[in-house]
Amino acid sequence: MELFFDILVKFGLPVAASIVMGFFIFLIIKYILESVVGQVSGMHGIIMSLENRVKNMNNDMIKLDIQISDALNLRQDEERISRADGKEDTRRD
Repeated sequence: MELFFDILVKFGLPVAASIVMGFFIFLIIKYILESVVGQVSGMHGIIMSLENRVKNMNNDMIKLDIQISDALNLRQDEERISRADGKEDTRRD
C-alpha cells in the first residue's frame, strides 16, 4: 500500500488510477481465460469419448460383417476390412 501512495505522490492521480485499472483488467482477463480453458478441456474430453465410441462401432460393424460373411459362406473383402482400420493391407496372402 505504501508503494501505491509513493506513486500517487510522485506521478499524480491519473497514473495511479491507470495502474489500478490495469490491475483490474488483468484480473478480469485472467478470470475469463480460466473459464474458457475449463470449457475447452471439458469439450476435449467429450470429443475424445465420442471418437472412442466411433472406433468401437466401426470395429463392431467389421465384426458383424465378418460373421455374416462366414454364415453365408461368402468371401470376406479383406481390403475393405483393412481400410476400415485406416491402414493398407500389408499381408502377403
